[in-house]
Amino acid sequence: MMECKKLIAGFGIRQGQAWKLDDLQTCYKEDLLSLARYLGDSGADELFIYDISNTEEDHENTIGLIKEVVRLSDIPVIAGGRVKRLEDVKKYLYAGSKAAFLDTGDDENVDLMKEAVDRFGDDKIYAYLPDASYLSRTKEYAQLGASIMILGDSNVTKETLEAVSGCEEHFLITGSDEYILTDSLKMDRVDGYISFLLEDSVFMDLKQDLKSQGIGVDTFESTVAFSQFKLNSDGLIPVIIQEYRTGEVLMLAYMNEMAFEETLRSGCMTYYSRSRQSLWKKGETSGHYQYVKSLSLDCDNDTLLAKVNQIGAACHTGEQSCFYQSLIKKEFKDTNPLKVFEDVFQVILDRKTNPKEGSYTNYLYDKGLDKILKKLGEEATEIIIAAKNPNPEEVKYEISDFLYHMMVLMAQKGVTWEDITRELANR
Repeated sequence: MMECKKLIAGFGIRQGQAWKLDDLQTCYKEDLLSLARYLGDSGADELFIYDISNTEEDHENTIGLIKEVVRLSDIPVIAGGRVKRLEDVKKYLYAGSKAAFLDTGDDENVDLMKEAVDRFGDDKIYAYLPDASYLSRTKEYAQLGASIMILGDSNVTKETLEAVSGCEEHFLITGSDEYILTDSLKMDRVDGYISFLLEDSVFMDLKQDLKSQGIGVDTFESTVAFSQFKLNSDGLIPVIIQEYRTGEVLMLAYMNEMAFEETLRSGCMTYYSRSRQSLWKKGETSGHYQYVKSLSLDCDNDTLLAKVNQIGAACHTGEQSCFYQSLIKKEFKDTNPLKVFEDVFQVILDRKTNPKEGSYTNYLYDKGLDKILKKLGEEATEIIIAAKNPNPEEVKYEISDFLYHMMVLMAQKGVTWEDITRELANR
């Protein structure tokens, strides 16, 4: 199987904004978090974030933004840049980055490298080389434990690539030259390319171009050919569309073969309009695109299920889902675990911003962190005591009490259920 090369979107963060790394005078106009999510949706495999903050306060704000990017973008993040001590490496990793890089242009970063590797593991530490002159030291950085070398020179030449080919380490190459992009990804030890071509580039389009040149990249490939689908009398197959995070059913549409192939090619849901008798890419006029997360085929091969990241509303009426008209409903308790946790957590968050007289949650907030921790400790002890008793009902009640107090602590510390589930998924 052909190895997949990574196409990585790179940008800097300073003062809460995204900056172009090969031109630090250029700030992207888009909201940083929206930009990060768009890059993942448009086909980038990872994000490379250089912390170019000037002050400690800005650095701390950037760490918070990296955490939000990790939460929203759904693709791995590599972060680093402002490392003054080992604690800074920990902050990048604890914000959710898959790896942190140390800028070897700073000798103090090189001195920290082995300690960082010993603390966090070699797979978590990369070495950033400001320009080609540092290629002579890659063996030293590898001996210190850095697992990947990032060549940060945005003006990489063919001569530079020849020098890289003489190294034994694995590399990520940076830049904004599409010719260098192609040449570098053809090299065995180059695992990916960090591109600064953000504003006008759709990464899925770049991948299709690379694929046509025989370079292995991660694109959508169907395991079942369209010819094996069972179509309706109009030669179409119905598609049920769900929001991938919540499972909410958004709409029903139809595809012909061209729509299906375009969906695979672009990563954007494309349908066949029966009224207009033509293809239509969802969101082309409204901006409410649907980015593909998965496509599944039912047991009869006659219906597709698409899980998507829905931008804006799915329905032309402005409703989130086309299925907003309730006809009948029987009351029932929704015991879906994550939904219950999220619903309770939202109530706890609401108490924090909208205090309610007599609320026990507000009592805990008023007493502060020490009281919350004391109650959490008490509830943990009660679980242990209850577990020694033969009746499992007691354990159920005590765990419920513990989880409630844990959610109060989560709200107090700014941790969400998505942070927890993402961390567990990473493990």
